[in-house]
Amino acid sequence: MKPSRLLLYWVGRTCAAWALCAALIPAAAATPVREVQALKGLQQPATLIIDRAGIPHIYARTARDAYFLQGYNAARDRLWQIDLWRKRGLGRLAASLGPAYIDQDRAARLLLYRGDMQREWAAYAPGARQVAGAFAAGINAYVAEVRAGRRPLPEEFSLTGSQPETWEPQDIVRIRSHGLVANVQSEVERAQVACQAGLAADRLRVKLEPPHEVQVPAGLDPCAIPADVLKDYALGTQPVRFQAPGATAAADRAPPAPEGSNNWAIAPSHSATGRAILANDPHRSLTVPGLRYIVHLEAPGLSLIGAGEPALPGISFGHNGHAAFGFTIFETDQEDLYVYELNPADPDEYRYRGGWEKMRIVHERIEVKGEPARQVELRFTRHGPVLRFDPAAGRAFALRSVWSEPGTAPYFNGTRLAAIRTWQQFQAARGAWGAPPENLLYADTAGNIGWAPGARVPVRPNWDGLLPVPGDGRYEWRGFLTGAQLPARYNPAEGWLATANEMNLPPGYPHTIAYEWGNRSRIERIEQVLGSKLKVGLEDSMALQNDNHDVLAGTLVELLRPLPATDAKLARALDLLTHWDLVEGPGSTATSVYQVWLNHLAPMTIARLVPAPAQAVIGDGSLAALAEYLHHPDARLGAEPSAARDEILLKSLAAAMDELEQRLGADVSGWRWGRLHQMRFRPAIAALADPATQSRLSLPAVELGGSGDSPHAAAFDPPRFDVVAGASVRIVLDVGDWDRSVAINAPGQSGDAGSAHYADMLQSWAAGGYVPLPYSRAAVEAAAETVTVLTPAR
Repeated sequence: MKPSRLLLYWVGRTCAAWALCAALIPAAAATPVREVQALKGLQQPATLIIDRAGIPHIYARTARDAYFLQGYNAARDRLWQIDLWRKRGLGRLAASLGPAYIDQDRAARLLLYRGDMQREWAAYAPGARQVAGAFAAGINAYVAEVRAGRRPLPEEFSLTGSQPETWEPQDIVRIRSHGLVANVQSEVERAQVACQAGLAADRLRVKLEPPHEVQVPAGLDPCAIPADVLKDYALGTQPVRFQAPGATAAADRAPPAPEGSNNWAIAPSHSATGRAILANDPHRSLTVPGLRYIVHLEAPGLSLIGAGEPALPGISFGHNGHAAFGFTIFETDQEDLYVYELNPADPDEYRYRGGWEKMRIVHERIEVKGEPARQVELRFTRHGPVLRFDPAAGRAFALRSVWSEPGTAPYFNGTRLAAIRTWQQFQAARGAWGAPPENLLYADTAGNIGWAPGARVPVRPNWDGLLPVPGDGRYEWRGFLTGAQLPARYNPAEGWLATANEMNLPPGYPHTIAYEWGNRSRIERIEQVLGSKLKVGLEDSMALQNDNHDVLAGTLVELLRPLPATDAKLARALDLLTHWDLVEGPGSTATSVYQVWLNHLAPMTIARLVPAPAQAVIGDGSLAALAEYLHHPDARLGAEPSAARDEILLKSLAAAMDELEQRLGADVSGWRWGRLHQMRFRPAIAALADPATQSRLSLPAVELGGSGDSPHAAAFDPPRFDVVAGASVRIVLDVGDWDRSVAINAPGQSGDAGSAHYADMLQSWAAGGYVPLPYSRAAVEAAAETVTVLTPAR
């Protein structure tokens, strides 16, 4: 297969060395390895082709066998990862890993779906239960081969002394903790700030859009919210940590990794191809194995290629040969924390509408490796799981969430997108979407494009959802906004649509969705690029996914232009920043100065504006809110707020220069952003391994450009600057000429460190490269690395 001119063009723009270019260009046609395998559980013959990027292409005679093989192949490539996902989600870690995980298991069980399973299955696409059943059966077929010694046991099981477990179909939909938007965390933080410093101070923590004056709900005392009220929530949703024997899993105190996504759809009228283009790059925590997995399924009535989570059937974004679809988080407020007064005579009861209502108490048995099983108690109110039960204080706290409702298993409603061909079918599919809330984009082979958020939005008739509320019946959801009640756009005149987690409700939209959105830096850059081009090609979309321009930085640098330098070091800093092009390339010195400056500017400013007890809650706050305040300082900075602001700007910039000199040396020319801003893929399990195994499982650090505010999102946790979140997958689809589509999955498709596909995409991903995403049978066979003919085992 010859490399396309498009791919060669992109390679030429991004490759710094021939070795990297060679990794991006499809190899010359080679004879693939051919195998024949009998597989128990397969009902009819099928073919599994793995291409040279490690992407599986499954050809089956029935949709059931296609999903069965998807599960089988997911286990072949990612057995440890998906087994751990299931055990974590179901609260079964202690059975395999020991008593350190009992508390995490208990917390996870609080967050499981516990409603009626018939209602649950009925909420999805017809046949959804069969899809989940076939996928689980495929996983179980591989697990059976491992247990029988016909397949190797992944080394992670040996490191933990554990074994993979078998799956039930309901496991896939009962686990909800992988698709949450964590609105409740912001509610609690706002209550803490309100108690310690007043609600005005909270405007620095998060910017509200549209502008809104928060009111404390009647009956709520913000100071009555304990600091650890979300301990079980954090434990039940965090990744599995591995630590020394005898340690106990504890709630992660670190802030969650920044997350976001970009997507856009280009109409044929604005496209250089004459066809629609759809691009998507979801930003999540970056891990090895990667969060997502690219797969291709073909069977009568089923054609899907794209990416999803390896523990789930189908795909979340990609195409079906007729229409393409992608998503970014639509920042809907889907959670509320309820505060209850307990009955002094019976703490199992809470006040509700003038009376006392019993909690539902569930006792469950947690199996523990090497020790007797533990009995644990789980409590639930009419609103949801009790996260904290404090009879001594006479209070309890419970969570109400959209994602505990029937039909809201994260991403599983992607099964409705599998067969869409028209905008009307897409609209119907988005109407059933529950969680997480998504900006769903659409593009079809007829040249149509559209945006339609998929979400279930609680209707709160008498409060805004921004603070916890009493659980006594005064604050109840009144149904949900869904489907046609949410906004949509179809074939816009400008010829393109884009989203990046920003507040994108149209003017005059009558309903409240949320007030907390991503800042506008990424979307403003995307709009600049897409709006400035007469025609947008595939290569333009690839370049934009890797664009390091930071619009928000410009608003802060603008504050420095009129300031005088008081010494040579400050003069150098001011010169670098005021002549900076705002491009956060890995070789940029100005980017290092800017980002380290922010690490000093935010805390210095907040320390002047906020009482000490609230500073720890606000942290560095919202950069967009901080920039807005610094452009319009007020009397909180004193009698001359502008002069006080300028003093903070220069003092923080001087501190940044001192820090950079200590970290990177006196030679400013060596302060490249890439020296600070690196991604280190290291699996959590490496903590249990010997040094040689740790080295083999972990990947070399790669320097990255960008930040959390550039389209090429590479967010980091200050003050270390190590990248923690970014594009898990990038995909650019040529809608109609599908074989010209490209993708990349960080760091590779396989979870087996001994596989050639464990990290073969890492360098390409870091350099902004892609691999082909073949779709036609001819293109797939031309790219084949292995071809396995599968037959049912008798």
